[in-house]
Amino acid sequence: MPTHRLDAIDRRILAALQRDARLTNVQLAAEVSLSPSPCLRRVRQLEAAGLIRGYHAELDRGGVGFGLTVFVGIKVERHHEAQANAFREAVVALPEVVSAHLVSGESDFLLQVVVQDLAAYEHFLTGTLLRLPGVTDIRSNFAIQTVKSHGALPVERLNVTQERSASANRRA
Repeated sequence: MPTHRLDAIDRRILAALQRDARLTNVQLAAEVSLSPSPCLRRVRQLEAAGLIRGYHAELDRGGVGFGLTVFVGIKVERHHEAQANAFREAVVALPEVVSAHLVSGESDFLLQVVVQDLAAYEHFLTGTLLRLPGVTDIRSNFAIQTVKSHGALPVERLNVTQERSASANRRA
């Protein structure tokens, strides 16, 4: 997927919206030193390019009743592409799975699962995860404490790193 070239103002807009997506356009424009109309135009362009995929509220997991976060490593059979696709589709449909990644290493997939408590996880594990197509092994890691969650992407450093790399390549 081609990356959209971000200038300094785009990076400031993205960083500000990651900090607070509820900023009004007037507040955002003031924060990034633009007038409101050009600021809104840039936000719409970033949305149209797919760089801003949506706006959401970050909930307190424990406060709303999801007191347990589990990182689940899953190995799957690789013999049939249809079975692998069925596994992916099944995982995407599970509301307890808040993120899923195809990974390298000991597992094939790493899932982040949220449930109410250990009993709810046991029920989810035995009643759902173990029944997914192609599953050969499951390893569960329980989060004891969340140190950082929903970290913002370091967009303000993006082009700085690229510019340093390009500058070093020109000198070489």
